[in-house]
Amino acid sequence: MSMNLVPANCPACSHHVASIFFDGGKQTLATLAWPASAQAARELPRHPLDFVQCPKCTHVWNRSFKYDAIPYQSNPNRMFNKGSIWKGHLAASSAQLLERLPDAPTVVEIGCGEGHFIRGLADTRGAGRFVGFDPNAHPETGQGVEFYARLFEPLVDMAAYAPDAIVIRHVLEHLTTPAELIEQLAWAASQVDKPVWLFAEVPCIDRVFATNRLADFFYEHVSHFTTESFSTLMSRAGEVAMIAHGYDGEVVYGLVKLGVPAEMRNRAKQAQEFFAGAKGSRATIAAQLSNLSSAEKRVAIWGGTGKAAAFIHYFDVDAKRFPLVVDSDPDKAGTFVPGTGQQIQFRDVLKTSVPDVVIIPTQWRAKDIVAEMEREGIRPAVVLIEHDGTLVDYFRDSHPYRG
Repeated sequence: MSMNLVPANCPACSHHVASIFFDGGKQTLATLAWPASAQAARELPRHPLDFVQCPKCTHVWNRSFKYDAIPYQSNPNRMFNKGSIWKGHLAASSAQLLERLPDAPTVVEIGCGEGHFIRGLADTRGAGRFVGFDPNAHPETGQGVEFYARLFEPLVDMAAYAPDAIVIRHVLEHLTTPAELIEQLAWAASQVDKPVWLFAEVPCIDRVFATNRLADFFYEHVSHFTTESFSTLMSRAGEVAMIAHGYDGEVVYGLVKLGVPAEMRNRAKQAQEFFAGAKGSRATIAAQLSNLSSAEKRVAIWGGTGKAAAFIHYFDVDAKRFPLVVDSDPDKAGTFVPGTGQQIQFRDVLKTSVPDVVIIPTQWRAKDIVAEMEREGIRPAVVLIEHDGTLVDYFRDSHPYRG
């Protein structure tokens, strides 16, 4: 039997091919519609239940899900379960988190709902700061804890609150891109000067494969985690200390010490250094070009499209000060530099009036262009290329493009 494969990006591991898994047709919302009458219930909009599975990490998700179809603003997602087994699970998982935290911790819960879990942590520990974030406030939410009716923004809020722990319970299954939140938390935690723990919990569908039950799949849950796919997602957050199950295997939760590998942090640091250096380079080279213009040097820019156009844009090579742009390609002659408007001329224009300076923005082609100028009898006094944040003399200065 041939496999029915579709292009789809796995929310847990980012694999790009999936297998069809379950077609539930078009159904109404199951838990967040809250119709006020039988007629309203029958007239609710219907949405596609188009579930696929990742063959790499086993994750299941609705590839036709649209977040805007969910009325979170008017109908917040509430978990109602006061059973003794569920309460026992909450107590056990709370204890596993608290034993890793200091005596007076700062704990942030993302998507805290009514706030019963974060309040339970506060009541159990007694001391510390306990903060809930949820864009959908509920009358019970702010009772006994600090509460903010908005989304938690990891790259900003992690530094502001410096938590010892982040809690995300029964939220990830509602997100179209859960890895985005997880990885932002990991990076933000790497900037906090202390260990930051993540406690995350989601429904677990492992039993679906043994029993073939279908009631797990409804529109509000875009993602359905197996133990394997949840573990895969948690591994993107840092050092996984625990993956465990609760409520008779119906939920899976994890404890992770948030962070990113040193190699990745170093790459991010290098990117920041490049960012700062690029700002200085733009100022330096723009000043060099201004000096050439002030000295009334006749300057030709060799190339007016692609990387040469990028050079012109970055260093303010305007048409008034630098009108002469040439190219080796006769098909480009008569066209104009995007953005600045210099007319691109064929290189032979330099034979009748040799410029003082030729600037070659595409330094990786400089050796060929210099050879072309020599062959065509074009001998400017100076040839400049961009290197290491400045314009350097192709013939006299040190750079890697002559060899």
